[in-house]
Amino acid sequence: MGCFFSKRRKAEKESQPEDEEVQPKQYSWDQREKVDLKDYMFSGLKDVTVGRLPGKVAGQQFLIQDCENCNIYIFDHSATVTIDDCTNCVIFLGPVKGSVFFRNCRDCKCALACQQFRVRDCRKLEVFLCCATQPIIESSTNIKFSCFQWYYPELAFQFKDAGLSIFNNTWSSIHDFTPVSGERNWSLLPEDSVVQDHVPLPTTEELKAVRVSTEASRSIVPVSRGQRQKSSDESCLVVLFAGDYTIANARKLIDEMVAKGFFLVQTKEVSMKAEDAQRVFREKAPDFLPLLNKGPVIALEFNGDGAVEGCQLIVNETFRGTKIFVSESKETAPGDVDSFYNFADIQMGI
Repeated sequence: MGCFFSKRRKAEKESQPEDEEVQPKQYSWDQREKVDLKDYMFSGLKDVTVGRLPGKVAGQQFLIQDCENCNIYIFDHSATVTIDDCTNCVIFLGPVKGSVFFRNCRDCKCALACQQFRVRDCRKLEVFLCCATQPIIESSTNIKFSCFQWYYPELAFQFKDAGLSIFNNTWSSIHDFTPVSGERNWSLLPEDSVVQDHVPLPTTEELKAVRVSTEASRSIVPVSRGQRQKSSDESCLVVLFAGDYTIANARKLIDEMVAKGFFLVQTKEVSMKAEDAQRVFREKAPDFLPLLNKGPVIALEFNGDGAVEGCQLIVNETFRGTKIFVSESKETAPGDVDSFYNFADIQMGI
């Protein structure tokens, strides 16, 4: 018994001109641009300065391995970055959507921003860090941390492309998986450390074209004190609600408060639910509930004698008509600090 469909295909084939070639089928995956892994890797380098300019990595994974005495700059956003077996290197990484993982490295100095940060089997690293989650060290010694402090024109857009908030930075909340009794495997760099003394700017003509600044006032990520000892018993919690100028308002408030001698302790950007608002704003929660539907809020903690009054004055003078929550307690008081740490239990809005 014959097959109707097979006869039809045979007839169609016979009807085609002999000199007409049958074109192979095209699939979407055949049309993708081929990725050369060598473009996303630095391996086996020694005594050189290398890097990637903005737009040259564009969210790909990157690997750095077996490099010695090198200065390495990735001025773009990446998916993940792994750094293996590197010695005495300077490394800058633009925003990394996923993880940065150092393994078997020593005597390296770094500045980087990422979602997750992990160090294993390393010693003597200095890291200027922006990390959305708790940084982790394991089987490592003499790891020193400070707050990320860096600027170039494309960096803000790269944070957005990597899905990172400049306000979600837990750089000093280190978790040591392998603590040693009576010893501490990590510490914080001195507060007056100058990032450029540790991670110098590139010197090659190609990389100098990236207009980098390491001034704290220009840093894309607000420079915070983190877990360092507070200078005062008075802290102040400020919450800015989502709007057209929320980020700009937060940056302006930080600048004004720092200019008046107060310290930025920590920052956070979160999406809040009604129960979150009740826990943080307490009796004032009903006033702010309608604002939560507009998007994530930005929370700032300031410290210093007179921080509450100073902040309220700045808000009243500079942000008229803008709904901002400022904690009112002037005591040593759990009120302000507990309110901020309540944010730690709220899922990050990133």
